[in-house]
Amino acid sequence: MHVYRVELTPAADRQLSKLRGAAREMLAAAIVALASNPRPAGCKKLRGAGDLWRIRVRDYRIVYRIAKERLLVTVVKLGRRKDVYRGLASDVE
Repeated sequence: MHVYRVELTPAADRQLSKLRGAAREMLAAAIVALASNPRPAGCKKLRGAGDLWRIRVRDYRIVYRIAKERLLVTVVKLGRRKDVYRGLASDVE
């Protein structure tokens, strides 16, 4: 079993730091869990978005990229479902 390194883009780091309380804790725990399993149950590969994946954490989504050869998970964006997909293509370019 491989352990992946997990990094957040500056935008994802800002998005996480704006959250408070239980939402922040839930998302932080889910991000840490990606290190041991970057494709947990319920994860989906996003269509039309290159090599991006997403997981659901209640009303929130975490969008990330997996670099298997480097054992790296990069969290690109996170937020509420209604907001996280807006402008996603331009955020990851």
